[in-house]
Amino acid sequence: MNQSFINFKDQICLVTGAGSPTGIGFSTARILGSLGAKVALVATTDRIFKRQKELEEMGITAKGYIADLMDRDQVKQVIEAIVKDFGSLQVLINNAGMTQVGEEEDFSDFMNVTYESWDISINRNLNICFNVTKEALPYMIKEKYGRIVNVSSVTGPLVSNPGEAAYSAAKAGIIGMSRSLAIEVGVHNITVNNVLPGWIGTASQTESEAAGGLNTPMRRSADAVEVANAIVFLASKEASYITGEALVVDGGNTIQEYKGPSELYY
Repeated sequence: MNQSFINFKDQICLVTGAGSPTGIGFSTARILGSLGAKVALVATTDRIFKRQKELEEMGITAKGYIADLMDRDQVKQVIEAIVKDFGSLQVLINNAGMTQVGEEEDFSDFMNVTYESWDISINRNLNICFNVTKEALPYMIKEKYGRIVNVSSVTGPLVSNPGEAAYSAAKAGIIGMSRSLAIEVGVHNITVNNVLPGWIGTASQTESEAAGGLNTPMRRSADAVEVANAIVFLASKEASYITGEALVVDGGNTIQEYKGPSELYY
């Protein structure tokens, strides 16, 4: 029998933060679509329509939507539009967060971070995940089936960096929220899991982040597709008895005690 292990035929999958051509979100959407899913893509700018076109050229049914997912009214509107356009919603990939086109991250230390900056980071990196999940969940409960996969980070739940208190708090918060939600919705055949990327070689990777990747046991940063593969598995029917979990995808970086240049130790 010629059948792939994982199949998303007839499933509607929503991927947020899918505007970057090299990012985790679009890589995930591309794999989901290649496995038979119909894909809804959300980003903050009209570049999402370029991603839609790329998927359509691959023979994938896709539609792009522009929304500021920090705005709860816009979240409600975009979820309603997706369900109206596609008829249902089975899979949610909460990838949006971290950075937004046209805005810079604030790496001020704890004593110097402003209240405004703190609130923006929590809003972008935790509340977006909450906002979209809250609006999407009723449709999954109605169907007695759902897969929710949140893109958290190793930063916060496992490690951290100077100037990233708000980001760390938000990404750790996603894990706690997911565990509670997983307990509540398991009875509805809905799973809630998290993927925790380490150093990822996307277009937004900084010089210092790239250097960090070179000092992992794998001696490189991950490709976005390598993270997307983990997301897709947790979003599949086959991952039916995995819920409330946090899967680390970091090339073994967090398991090593020494994280400096390899020539000084290994």
